[in-house]
Amino acid sequence: MMTDMTKGSPFKILLKFVLPMLLSMVFQQMYNLADSVIAGRYLGVDALAATGAAYPITVLFLAVATGASVGCSVVISQLFGAHDHVRMRAAVNTAVITLITLSLVLTVAGQIACPALMAFINTPDDIFDLTMVYLRIYIAGLLFLFLYNTATAIFNGLGDSRTPLYFLAFSTTFNVILDVLFVTTFDMGIAGVGWATLIAQGLSSILAILTLVRRLSRIKTERKPARFDTHLLRRMSLIAIPSICQQSFVSVGVFFVQGLVNSLGQFTVAGFSSALKVSTFALMVMNSLPNALSSYAAQNIGAQDIPRVRQGVRACILMSEIIICSIIALFFFAGDQILGLFMGSDANGTVINIGVQYLLIVAPFYPLVGIKNCCDSVLRGGGAMGPFMVTTLADLVLRVVLAYALMPICGFSGICYAYPLGWMIGTSISIIFYISNIWIPKYMRQAKKQGFVLHPIRRAEEEQKQEHHLHLHLPFAVRH
Repeated sequence: MMTDMTKGSPFKILLKFVLPMLLSMVFQQMYNLADSVIAGRYLGVDALAATGAAYPITVLFLAVATGASVGCSVVISQLFGAHDHVRMRAAVNTAVITLITLSLVLTVAGQIACPALMAFINTPDDIFDLTMVYLRIYIAGLLFLFLYNTATAIFNGLGDSRTPLYFLAFSTTFNVILDVLFVTTFDMGIAGVGWATLIAQGLSSILAILTLVRRLSRIKTERKPARFDTHLLRRMSLIAIPSICQQSFVSVGVFFVQGLVNSLGQFTVAGFSSALKVSTFALMVMNSLPNALSSYAAQNIGAQDIPRVRQGVRACILMSEIIICSIIALFFFAGDQILGLFMGSDANGTVINIGVQYLLIVAPFYPLVGIKNCCDSVLRGGGAMGPFMVTTLADLVLRVVLAYALMPICGFSGICYAYPLGWMIGTSISIIFYISNIWIPKYMRQAKKQGFVLHPIRRAEEEQKQEHHLHLHLPFAVRH
């Protein structure tokens, strides 16, 4: 079911759209956590540390897949909001072909670079081989990772957040079943954890793509959409490349911080990786609302309704902060029990204490992340990718620099404090960019200055004129 988010109550539309996305994000993070939980409970601390050491590398590939899919999602949302179904379907075709090609290139490059990446982040010798086994299997399944993220982004761009939820729920459940089966029954060790992820994700991604093809076939157009459109590829790339860089920069930050943590021993690696995954779970759940806001903002910018975008931002921040307060309370009162899920009955107290220390330091600053993500989503939905990258880079660089500066002075707690300090600066910059209206398309800002009111659903024609550098006369406008 596709949703036109340019009509109706912004709060109700966002709430209805975001609930499936919120559940999808929960399942997605459960999917990511399952490997660590199974490894820790059934294979021991070394296996838990191995999945933790692999985490920054797997996140790097996930960042590319997620960032690339953002580009197609925003463009498809804008075209759908403008009711330009021919170009919208051409954008879908172009996105799928491009991202499949990118995934295959990264699969080859990843297999070659895997040992060097692990050595670069100082992976301890006693878990190096285990980490290598897990990573090679994970990288072999990158095609399925990209296919699933592409399908999800397209569904979200069309206002359908339910369909990805169904496939993710199936994939997560199937992954956990295979994890337990391969590890406990077939005694495959950490390789079983990797193969379970690959198989579950592969089946889910294929089903998602087939469903997408069938869904799109129902949209009738006056002419046949292009199989591949280089103009739309450039347009998506203008958003996708900065998004990939943004997501990758965040992953590179985790990558460098993991190198610091790895130097502190396997117990610290296990504790930090467990807490980081729990924290990432929380942050990604929080980000489901801003992700919905990106699609909402893109559709309404496509329909040229800026006041409606602002209403959506206010509603999204309110819903985000309610969820965030619940997460903070959960971490403060049950953080040790949550981290205990990663361990067996002989849970190591040192590992749990290290993880709890991290959660108690970073969690109180989650409200800043909620505000930042909402502002960033509007920047992304409006295609203002330069400012979007600036906010991310400021946050990232400060976190990494502070982690390296504070660790020799404060030890592990210095690494923890680097996160909220980075969020403070990044959030301040995001708010400034949002208030500045830099996310509003240039031709719309010019229209307002000249006293024009643009009629809805005229974005495509105006964009064509901008793209060919024609003088803007605003033919679809009415003067006050």
